[in-house]
Amino acid sequence: MRPKILVVGSFVMDLIATTAKFPSAGETVIGNGFSTAPGGKGANQAIAAARLGADVTMVGRVGDDSFGREMLDSANKSGVDISNVTVSRTHPSAVGHIQIQTNEHGTENRILVIPGANMDIKPQNVAFLEKEIGNYDMVMLQLEIPMEINCLVAKYAKAAGVPVMLNPAPADKIPEELLSCLTYISPNEHEAALITGIDAVNAENIGTCVAQLRKTGVENVIVTLGKEGCAFCSGGDVIMSPSVKAEKVVDPTAAGDSFMGAFCTAVSAGIDIENALLFANCVGSITVSKMGAQTALPTLCEVLELMARRGFDTKPFEVLKG
Repeated sequence: MRPKILVVGSFVMDLIATTAKFPSAGETVIGNGFSTAPGGKGANQAIAAARLGADVTMVGRVGDDSFGREMLDSANKSGVDISNVTVSRTHPSAVGHIQIQTNEHGTENRILVIPGANMDIKPQNVAFLEKEIGNYDMVMLQLEIPMEINCLVAKYAKAAGVPVMLNPAPADKIPEELLSCLTYISPNEHEAALITGIDAVNAENIGTCVAQLRKTGVENVIVTLGKEGCAFCSGGDVIMSPSVKAEKVVDPTAAGDSFMGAFCTAVSAGIDIENALLFANCVGSITVSKMGAQTALPTLCEVLELMARRGFDTKPFEVLKG
């Protein structure tokens, strides 16, 4: 049976500019490309999970504009249930300005998000979940919507015994009210540094970082470390899962979102942690090899083909074929 995942989160239309050099303050740089693509951490994670075999429902808010309609269409075409996404009459759809620098030193990105309708989600928009949230195997949350909404949804989930994953991005202070309801927390190395106060989180000090994160009271901690892979801890030893090298890094946008969608899909389907981490790393590898956010998110077939080429055992993931 396909795992049922609820994503409560953001929709953002990405405006993507590519360049060989980021502009400095007051500087104008001639870029070499521009495109638009539906994104947003919530929508990206929902679509990632749906393309990998999960039965996904999305709750969020868009503006009454062409960007909103395009983002809803993208989610719908990927198999995400958008029937509980509402339309704001007072706020435009969110937009993200993404600069991608590619040169001989590698590829980096910078992202500025204007949240728009994402911050117009009201408690009454999610109140129905108090009765319905028990129908799901996992709830996924991020920090691109009001903290009040995340706290409310997490409270509903905890009361119903449904595990909750928080991707604490963009980094912000997380209230105890929310932390106390989480089953998983998964920052990247930069977010983990901000939460723990460790200057630079890396593979060498990951044990200290994870121990600090577990002091928040969240039992299961995942820290994504970019090229160094990821680390997982659930009270015992830290499990390190190495990255799966991409054939070519084109655009790192949505790599973390695809990782989250993949991990939650695998765990919700009953796949063990180490294989779930491997699966998520493979998904991230494919994502960074393509341009855009949702346009780069792979299907289950693509992931299993990559795993087979790299010599990984694909049998544990057959369950995702439904």
